[in-house]
Amino acid sequence: MIWVALGIIVLIILFLIVTYNGMVKARNKVDEAWSGIDVQLKRRHDLVPNLVETVKGYAEHERETLGRVTEARAGAMAADNAPPAERARAETGLSAALAGIRVVAEAYPQLRAADNFQRLQAQLAELEDEIQASRRIYNSNVQIYNTRQQVFPNSLVAARGNFTPREFFEIEVATDRNVPEVSFS
Repeated sequence: MIWVALGIIVLIILFLIVTYNGMVKARNKVDEAWSGIDVQLKRRHDLVPNLVETVKGYAEHERETLGRVTEARAGAMAADNAPPAERARAETGLSAALAGIRVVAEAYPQLRAADNFQRLQAQLAELEDEIQASRRIYNSNVQIYNTRQQVFPNSLVAARGNFTPREFFEIEVATDRNVPEVSFS
């Protein structure tokens, strides 16, 4: 009888260890995926000043649009350590401001034709695609992690182990869900 009780205790301990380690692994995957988003967003933040300077040279009287882009970039950079929902709002503002540069470029054919502008626009489009891919990976890992900690009996281990749900990184404005258009014609 004592061996049966000891066997049950060992099984319970093994279950707790496996469950805890699985949740730690899932949480670390979420953190790793968030770091991927962070890298892409920082690359975009670094690209914006070059884009603004290029447009400035061609469209000197478009200061309002360029000012909005600069302010949106500063807001997005200030949200670096914010939770995903807040960071998504700041990045949505930057995306909207960058759309203003595309509108400005339509009014200046010589700007659209400039090699530097074309290169920067292509880099921006590539970065947007990479941000989307990073966001999908992050949100997938968040879904797995949140599910793992919410199902019974894992929820018992999660409550004791300080595992808290993570937020998804989502775009709030439906029009911002569209792929950015880059036109060099």
